[in-house]
Amino acid sequence: MTSVAIVTGASSGIGAATARRLAREGFHVLAAARRADRLADLVAGIERAGGSATAVTCDVTSDESVAGLATAAAQAPGPVTLLVNNAGGARGLDPVESGSVGDWQWMYDVNVLGTLRVTQALLPALESSGAGTIVVVSSTACFTVYEGGGGYAAAKHAQTAVAGTLRLELCGRPVRVVEIDPGMVRTDEFGLVRFDGDADRAASVYAGVAEPLVAEDVADCIAWCATRPHHVNIDRLVVRPLAQAAQHKVHRVG
Repeated sequence: MTSVAIVTGASSGIGAATARRLAREGFHVLAAARRADRLADLVAGIERAGGSATAVTCDVTSDESVAGLATAAAQAPGPVTLLVNNAGGARGLDPVESGSVGDWQWMYDVNVLGTLRVTQALLPALESSGAGTIVVVSSTACFTVYEGGGGYAAAKHAQTAVAGTLRLELCGRPVRVVEIDPGMVRTDEFGLVRFDGDADRAASVYAGVAEPLVAEDVADCIAWCATRPHHVNIDRLVVRPLAQAAQHKVHRVG
């Protein structure tokens, strides 16, 4: 039977690129996100390319919505062998002393509790497949802090703690846990969400960087990890553009 992959945050960016890539790898993809119109376009594109996918409207901050995702997974045309916890994001770039508690709450709920909710809901199906894989898409902010990034870094540190703890707890059971930590990735929406729709400020992050990573680069890493023989676990994969030697060290032209 066709293996089923579930991708959260699939309506844009890394999530959409991952859904397309996994469909090309032969998975039936359950593309999950809040925006039904975006998902419909994504699924239509996957099917035109010869792949197979189903759109599932899901808000990872809602217990009821995530339960609906689990129901959709149970009705999928094959065993659920892959979960990509990609839903997440950043809001604001304010110092700790003036950061918005609401922004911090949103980042924790989406990045950390969203991963928790979805993983808890889908773990039984992944385990029953006999060859499950959980991918957690975190960030290099999970191990390096930077000024203005306190809320995002705190959420990503916590998300990494969830992934590492889960790997220990699942030892001896047929479920791998993989963490992907991208550095500078230019997508259509990450910066716009972070800076409340300010396109100029979002673009300034990548100023002078000729080749930041793009969503397809990260999707390629996710697909590679997920398609290794099941006894091979890629605990953590850190991926940055060549121009970014570290969080604070980026080569910019001009």
